[in-house]
Amino acid sequence: MRVFEGFGSLPGFRHAAVTVGSFDGVHLGHRALLERLTAEAEAAGGESIVMTFEPHPRIALGRAEGLRLLTTLEEKIGLLEQSGVDNVIVIPFDRAFAALSGRDFIERCICGAAGAETLIAGYNHRFGHDRTGADEIEASGLLRVVRVGEYRLDGQHVSSTVIRRLLDEGKTAEAERLLGRRNEELKMKN
Repeated sequence: MRVFEGFGSLPGFRHAAVTVGSFDGVHLGHRALLERLTAEAEAAGGESIVMTFEPHPRIALGRAEGLRLLTTLEEKIGLLEQSGVDNVIVIPFDRAFAALSGRDFIERCICGAAGAETLIAGYNHRFGHDRTGADEIEASGLLRVVRVGEYRLDGQHVSSTVIRRLLDEGKTAEAERLLGRRNEELKMKN
């Protein structure tokens, strides 16, 4: 797996399929999205790309009060590699980047810099400061959009927020179940 910091020195990707997110914890819900990403890239004879952020957007925007991360950047990259992703682009997240509209982000970063042909979007994912939805992106005709539905395990919604809450409540076994892995040192990062 190749890891790139920012968009400055990206190679030409082959029939790129891209997904975007913080991927904190790389839990079962994330892995369902990643499985679809790698399947779509493989079907097109192309490459899978995960775009993620450093630092976490809430931290960069000063809205991180009470936010404790499930994984460090290094741990996240290792888990993404285990998921079979071909490439990771780590986007330095700051206020200037946060000011991009969804359409600008899609045009400049996903289509322009990465040359993506397909976007894999989670059921509730929004892009840019204006929170552009997948329907609007698809309607733009810029690239093909594949939506992945909500992931539930035994009827429970799986998300980083739910996992953090379970850890705060001392329910480590339940958090590990939603993460999809046992972690001897499962501690939230500050």
